[in-house]
Amino acid sequence: MSDELDGVLTSVGPRLRALRRERGATLAELAEDTGISVSTLSRLESGGRRPTLELLLPLARVHQVPLDELVGAPPTGDPRIHARPFERDGMTFVPLTRGLGGGLRAFKHIMPGGRRCDPSDQRTHEGYEWLYVLSGRLRLLLGEHDLTLAAGEAAEFDTRVPHAFTSADENPVELLSIFGPQGERIHTRARPKRRVP
Repeated sequence: MSDELDGVLTSVGPRLRALRRERGATLAELAEDTGISVSTLSRLESGGRRPTLELLLPLARVHQVPLDELVGAPPTGDPRIHARPFERDGMTFVPLTRGLGGGLRAFKHIMPGGRRCDPSDQRTHEGYEWLYVLSGRLRLLLGEHDLTLAAGEAAEFDTRVPHAFTSADENPVELLSIFGPQGERIHTRARPKRRVP
């Protein structure tokens, strides 16, 4: 087996683990969704088992990513992102990046209005998140804070702090999010405003 092929196969496990953690799923939940045993999934993620097409196809389907992203196929040179929206927890997610594994991921979220959330809905996971509200009003529960963000407002937080978000009223809300699974923070640079004499 060539070194290049060996390297590609070795990188599949960390990608699978990152995708599962990004979804907030356990190995048992993933086993139920794919029909693959927990032990096989664990060995795939740790690199103890070589990935096969038979194992990767159901994983790509459940994670809603193309098979070539799971195996880290080289880019074709086309810089466009071919977003494939997916639904989770009643929200529509539109991926805005192709990144898998350890990099930053960007999404557009579209949430229906009229949904309720309370402190018991808050979750935690590894990472760091930045949100920007495009339209509507977003209710963000962050630990003990209950915040409402309007269009044009942003928030950033460590996702190890319990959090949940939904529309703040009966209207839908659209937002952009950038998520770093390893806790990367977003760094923006802006020129200072010119002082008016």
